[in-house]
Amino acid sequence: MSHFFTSESVTEGHPDKVCDRISDSILDAILAQDKNAHVACETTVTTDCVNVMGEISSNADIDIEGIVREAVRYIGYDSDSYGFNCDTCKVFINIDQQSSDIAMGVNNSYELKDGENDIKNKIGAGDQGMMFGYACDETSELMPLSASLAHKLAKRLTKVRKDGVLNYLRPDGKTQVTVEYDNGVVKRIDTIVVSTQHDENVYLKSLREDIIEYVIRPIISKNLLDDKTKIFVNPTGRFVIGGPQGDSGLTGRKIIVDTYGGVARHGGGAFSGKDPTKVDRSAAYYARYIAKNIVRADLAKKCEVQLAYAIGVAKPVSIMIDTFNTSDYSEEKLVEAVNKVFDCRPSAIIKELDLLNTTYAPLSSYGHMGREDLPVLWEKTDKAEQLLAALNK
Repeated sequence: MSHFFTSESVTEGHPDKVCDRISDSILDAILAQDKNAHVACETTVTTDCVNVMGEISSNADIDIEGIVREAVRYIGYDSDSYGFNCDTCKVFINIDQQSSDIAMGVNNSYELKDGENDIKNKIGAGDQGMMFGYACDETSELMPLSASLAHKLAKRLTKVRKDGVLNYLRPDGKTQVTVEYDNGVVKRIDTIVVSTQHDENVYLKSLREDIIEYVIRPIISKNLLDDKTKIFVNPTGRFVIGGPQGDSGLTGRKIIVDTYGGVARHGGGAFSGKDPTKVDRSAAYYARYIAKNIVRADLAKKCEVQLAYAIGVAKPVSIMIDTFNTSDYSEEKLVEAVNKVFDCRPSAIIKELDLLNTTYAPLSSYGHMGREDLPVLWEKTDKAEQLLAALNK
C-alpha cells in the first residue's frame, strides 16, 4: 500500500529564519556572560525594520543592536539591492524583565519548596506544556527522509550562494520533498520543489538548470529518482523580491521545519531565543535524545516520546512512548527503562546536554534535530546500551 509524505525547509534568509537567527544570537551573547540568565527573546522583521522584544533577566551587558546587524550580515542581507541591508535597517528594542511570578517557580522548584533537597530538583519547568521527540531508521541520523532531504537541499542552496557558485542567488529560499512509501518503506522521491530568491537579470531556464545541477543532484541519490519524479524550480516564474521586504518574519513561526517536518507531533512551543530553563526547548531536545537512543538500540524502528510538565515543577507529570507497533517491547516497559536511564528534570537535562555552553545560533536554520554536523549532545546515542541493560534486568 502506497502513501506520500511531504516536508519542507527554508534557508536562513527566509524572514522567519532571520528572526530566529537574531533571537538565538542575542541568547548566545547573554549566556556567554551570564549562565543564570532567563531569556525569552523574540524578533519581528519587515521592510527595512527589525524589532527585538521579550523578557530578559540578566546581568549581561551586550550590544543588542550590534548583534542584530551582525546576524543579518551573516545571513547575507548586506546590500540595498537585496531589499534589506544590515547596515541601514532600523532596529527597535523593547525588552522587559521576566515576570517575578514565573521566576519564583523556575529558580526554586515545587519539589525544593516541598523539602526534596536533591540539587537536580532546584530548577522548575519554565512553563507548562508537552514536548515531543522522534526518531526513525529511514536515515543515518535517524530522521524522516523527507525532512532530512529538505534540510540538505536548503543548506546546499545557501552554500552555493555563499561560495559564489551561483552568485545570482539571494538569501531567501524554500525547499520541499515528497517521499513515496510502499507499506511503510521508502520507495522513491515523487516531487522536489526549490524556490530561491535571485537577481532580476537571471533567466528562469538557466536558474532551473543550475539548481538541478548544483543543488539537487549533489543531494538526492539517483536511486531515489525515476522518470516520474517531478521537479519544480521557482514555479511562479520569478522570485526577486524576498526576505523581509517580501514578507514579514517572526521568531518561532517555523516549528515544524525546526523539528521533524510534520512526521511527528509537536507541542506547539518554539525554540529560538529561549534559555534552557524553558522546557519548550530543553525538554524537546531531551525527548529527541531519548527517542534516538531507543531506535539506535534497535528497540523500535520508529519512536515518538512525549514529555509533559507543570510550571515550576521539576519532574515531568507524564512520559509517553509510542513505537507505532515496531517494537518487541511494550510501551510501558520502555517507559520504565527510560525512567531508569534518563533524568527528565530541567536541571539534569541542562547539565547532561551541556545546554548552558551550547551555541544556539547555528541551530536557528536547517533544523534543531538530526544535526550531526554540529556538536550538540542530544544527537548522541550513548545511552543505547544502558537502555538494553535496563530492559533485560
